[in-house]
Amino acid sequence: MSQQGYHSDNSLSEVHETVDTTQPKTGWRRGLAYIGPAYLVSVGYMDPGNWATDLQGGAQFGYQLIWVLLMSNLIALLLQSLSARLGIVRRRDLAQANREVYPPLVNFCLYVLAEIAIAACDLAEVLGMALGIHLLTGLPIIWGVGITVLDTLLLLWLQNYGIRKLEAFIIALVIVIGGSFLIEIFLAKPHLGEVAKGLMPGFLSDNALYIAVGIIGATVMPHNLYLHSALVQTRKIKPDQEGIKRAIKYNLIDSSIALNAAFFVNAAILILAATVFFTSGNTHVARIEDAHQLLQPLLGSKLAPILFAIALIAAGQSSTITGTLAGQIVMEGYLKLRINPWLRRLLTRLIAIIPTIIVITVYGDDKIDALLVLSQVILSVQLGFAVIPLIHFVSDKTTMGEFAIKNFTKTISWLVAIVLLYLNSKMVIEQCMLLFNEPGMIIWKFVIIIAGLAFIWLFLTMTFLPMLQKQHRENSIRLHSEVPSLQNLTINHTQKIAVALDFSLNDEKLIAHAINQGHKSATYILLHIVESVSAKFLGEESDDDETRKDKQRLENFAEQLQALGYKVETHIGYRNRIKEIVRIVRQSEAEMLVMGAHRHSGIKDYLFGETIEAVRHELPIPVLIVNM
Repeated sequence: MSQQGYHSDNSLSEVHETVDTTQPKTGWRRGLAYIGPAYLVSVGYMDPGNWATDLQGGAQFGYQLIWVLLMSNLIALLLQSLSARLGIVRRRDLAQANREVYPPLVNFCLYVLAEIAIAACDLAEVLGMALGIHLLTGLPIIWGVGITVLDTLLLLWLQNYGIRKLEAFIIALVIVIGGSFLIEIFLAKPHLGEVAKGLMPGFLSDNALYIAVGIIGATVMPHNLYLHSALVQTRKIKPDQEGIKRAIKYNLIDSSIALNAAFFVNAAILILAATVFFTSGNTHVARIEDAHQLLQPLLGSKLAPILFAIALIAAGQSSTITGTLAGQIVMEGYLKLRINPWLRRLLTRLIAIIPTIIVITVYGDDKIDALLVLSQVILSVQLGFAVIPLIHFVSDKTTMGEFAIKNFTKTISWLVAIVLLYLNSKMVIEQCMLLFNEPGMIIWKFVIIIAGLAFIWLFLTMTFLPMLQKQHRENSIRLHSEVPSLQNLTINHTQKIAVALDFSLNDEKLIAHAINQGHKSATYILLHIVESVSAKFLGEESDDDETRKDKQRLENFAEQLQALGYKVETHIGYRNRIKEIVRIVRQSEAEMLVMGAHRHSGIKDYLFGETIEAVRHELPIPVLIVNM
């Protein structure tokens, strides 16, 4: 894998602040500079996954679920405005903000969930594109799945022309989708009175709830919250109060227009299905392919199925571009890891293609729409793990200042989060109970229990840790609000300094920093932890080649320092790195510990960065961390 170092802390650094909004403009020209990010976000709200849930909802339940679409759109508008506010005010995307607040393990779990959400979204895009190609050209669906790999080249080509050209291309696709369904609705001639009744909330059966949760998952997508918080940073704004207020205002207008366009598309699909299929008794229509075939005979127009297929291809293509950008944001924000854009796109697409090919090969084309709906339910389940941190961040007056959301908005946001969590939990529990009622399936039941406990732990940590941190800060401010007089600035001279060596080229630097702290009056405790296979099993009884060489090297360092007039002790530890460092430091009664930090990025940061944190929390003495 060709990897590049993380050279910039800016989100989407290639296009960061490439659109200048600080130039003196008036009227509509001023607002036009901000228009664009929400349209890239909005295509995720009209992707092929929405089609499957909207078609099933309209065909099976008529106009009954239109209010779910409306509620989902209002929720989306609220959450996307919060996401944009985070990016505008803090110049951080959601993944970066998470990394700064949560511990490594929680962040890693959130990263994995975000990647699962992006893969589920990409699965819907693959299926939608393949279906659209099949319906328009007659090519087998599995061929269409293979063709979708090539859209990587289109994304790379568009990126060469900058973010504004990419936004223009996406807006053009949105116009194609909206225009197609405008004509479809005109041909269908729905009963407006029945449509209006569908806007009134009503009771949902179990089957309707499953579709409703799928609609919410298809409409309010977790990866869009990451995406929007990064895309608004493509605009260069004045970092003063007036500049930030203006950016928030125009981005809210941008979001309102774009997301209402997405609502129109989703509502059009559901109304079309309700008008054409539900009212004609074709409630069994649950497949996009069936809907396409029935449009011509039921509407009496050859144009209808063609527009349907074109819109489906446009929806899949537009969504796949924004999905790639979201994947880049998540990977860079959580792991500080950048890989070539074409490789990132190819990996994401392959992850989506593999389950698609398996399903088509094993079950045939009949299960494609079920897979589409399932992908949207997966997205909905992941939603809470993006929404809750977002609400915490935009509510924090310490980091957001005067731009932290007001109490009314905060209350509405938490109510939305609770509704989403309730619907998701209810749906997941009901589906799990069906599995538990099945005879056998012991292994799967065990897996579900373990996964459930892990999700509960992650949810509680993610929800309450920021609250505890905020309370800790407030208590600290209350306890230390008065500036004390500095009367005692004397500390005892350090007599024993432990140095944790890893036998790399950095050891000399570590020893030099230690000597600078204690000079020749201190005793230096050189320690190293042997981690060979033999050492892990035998401990002090280990006598393999690596153990002998490590002891010899430690003694060699000691002899060199003693020749220069320093007092030195040596200690070797075995097995667990963290426990052994703490044990040796305590046993030798060291008054200071010097350790090296290698500034790992990505996965290594989770593996090796935790050593320093764990040791530091275990010891009551000063710990000097030397960056290598």
